Amino acid sequence: MDQGDKPTINDVARLAKVSKKTVSRVINNSPQLSDKTRKHVESVIEEIGFVPNPQARALALRRNFIIAAVHDNPNAQFLVNVQKGVLEALEGTDFGLLVQPVNRRSPTIAQDFRDFLERQRPYGVVLLPPISENNELAKICREFGVRYIRMASAKVDKPEQMVRSNDRDAVRQAVIYIAQQGHKRIALIEGRRNSRSALERRKGYEDALGQAGLAINEELIEQGGYTFDSGVEAALKLFNKASRPTAIFASNDEMAIGALIAARRKGIEVPRGLSIVGFDDTPMANHVWPALTTVRWPIVEMGRIAALKLMAKPDDPPISESLLPSQLVTRDSVAPPPEE
Repeated sequence: MDQGDKPTINDVARLAKVSKKTVSRVINNSPQLSDKTRKHVESVIEEIGFVPNPQARALALRRNFIIAAVHDNPNAQFLVNVQKGVLEALEGTDFGLLVQPVNRRSPTIAQDFRDFLERQRPYGVVLLPPISENNELAKICREFGVRYIRMASAKVDKPEQMVRSNDRDAVRQAVIYIAQQGHKRIALIEGRRNSRSALERRKGYEDALGQAGLAINEELIEQGGYTFDSGVEAALKLFNKASRPTAIFASNDEMAIGALIAARRKGIEVPRGLSIVGFDDTPMANHVWPALTTVRWPIVEMGRIAALKLMAKPDDPPISESLLPSQLVTRDSVAPPPEE
């Protein structure tokens, strides 16, 4: 190798006294090698400063160095947070991020997803909620030999294929906190009932009422769509009840902030006349007035762990974090109920 020339894969093979194919297998993390051979070739690569060509690696693997985040989620802040976490994991690597929307209600979703994998050939896929609940999409990933991680609020796959949060228990703690302030008419603005996260959060709400000795009143439950407007609409319906709630738990911050605005329109003071708690801990939760008490969903960290799991090499230490707990963040939007 001439002085000043960039080392090539041929130089590595010659100095390591192995075939070019063996070097390629080391670069592409093939399991078809002994640890002794892998470490020997890696030491030569490090010694001469060889840098693999990403395009050549992609051709060898018949995969692009792309991590695809596949979603059908109307919550823009959720997607921003997922991207932040994934990009933190990808920093300094050859990988890039592709965000791919799909329509979970489409009758052609399975074929559309197959076409996407065939066209883009991603290295790995992060299936975001509620798409992550679709077992057919996970099966298609396995058919294509594409690594995948499912992000969800409950167990939907093997631990090595998952990153999940404890939504049910986190919501239970949040609603118990509301009850401990003295509230008995605690309303729920839930998410779409065909999503697992909405189901888990409703179960947490019901668990808390049972623990507090309060009956479940369907009159105090309204459905939203995880959007600001749906939060406004659901809260206005609750305010028109014969016996309106003194507190509202909303299944995400956008709906909680919608409820806060709806209260202002009705002249209801928060928190003296109405307590509100959300879920997510988005930046807006701390910027509205009063600052929103909410459940901090570790979505950035979940995105980061999902990407690290996808990129892990065969000899890397296993990433054990598959359950990342959510935590209640108390601010200014909760107070004891008004005296009657």
